[in-house]
Amino acid sequence: MLKKTVWIGILTVVLAACVGHTGNSAYQDILRTVTTGSLTQTDIIAGLKQALEIGTSNAVQWTSQTDGYNKNSLIRIPLPEKVQKTEKLLRMAGMGAQVDAFELSMNRAAERAAPEAKTLFVQTIKQMTFADARQILNGRENEATLYFKDKTYQSLSQRFKPLVHTAMSEVGVTNYYQRMTAGLSGLAVGDSLDLDRYVTGKALDGLFIMLAQEEAKIRNDPAARVTDLLKHVFGGSRQPV
Repeated sequence: MLKKTVWIGILTVVLAACVGHTGNSAYQDILRTVTTGSLTQTDIIAGLKQALEIGTSNAVQWTSQTDGYNKNSLIRIPLPEKVQKTEKLLRMAGMGAQVDAFELSMNRAAERAAPEAKTLFVQTIKQMTFADARQILNGRENEATLYFKDKTYQSLSQRFKPLVHTAMSEVGVTNYYQRMTAGLSGLAVGDSLDLDRYVTGKALDGLFIMLAQEEAKIRNDPAARVTDLLKHVFGGSRQPV
């Protein structure tokens, strides 16, 4: 019962923040639906779906903006392990600029591919069943992130890989990599390195890290535990969905 009540309060706070930030009348309508009257289970689930759509949209927006990956230490795509082993030698050989350009280009490719996730997230939310929503409401602290990862990771990987490949061509990832490793053929830096797979995997890892962070913020932000507000809006008698 407590988790359910907390999630309802969280939903109210999240939507209220969105109203304040965007002034969007649609969000105001959602907020009125959640905070007024006696809510049915259907109302609560519909509100949860809206909150999840907002959260996933934020995660996509943050990762897809310029430097969304590159300047976020949590999700910045690092040099592949094989390259890391020779990074010091590369820099000593005067190739520091090429190393930096290569790393930046991988992050730029991820930022360009990230918007593709939004459509799939929205589709997943629309297809969410009552049982799915109940599990998220009453589940673990990262239940929403686990749900999205389980439902979307494989499809996202399939969609991301060609986008990453195109983006890497546009920003010159392969070109930077070839320039950087041209003089190091004897050090096994790597013809075997699959850059498409590497960047795609890291891009998706970063996206779900941001989604998990958004979920944690929603669940744990003290502003979401305004006890007086919860009592006033929802009372203390609701049972878990």
